[in-house]
Amino acid sequence: MKKKDNREVMQSFALVLQFGINMIVPIMMCTLFGVWFGGKYHMEWIVIPLFFMGALAGFTNIFKMTKKFRKNKNAKRNTDVKKN
Repeated sequence: MKKKDNREVMQSFALVLQFGINMIVPIMMCTLFGVWFGGKYHMEWIVIPLFFMGALAGFTNIFKMTKKFRKNKNAKRNTDVKKN
């Protein structure tokens, strides 16, 4: 494998890992907060809306990260084309 190919594979792996982390963390935080809050105030149903709120936050994080990644990739591609 070429060094450039290896770097692209590692960057892709890091991107997938970031996607996972950006989804799991908000969902877990909101769910755990919902369990704690629901147990403390006897409102166990609060876990469900907080879970969906965490999922929405995760999707928002992924959307923003993907948008930024595509913008950087397009800028790099345009720079490479101008060099040639």
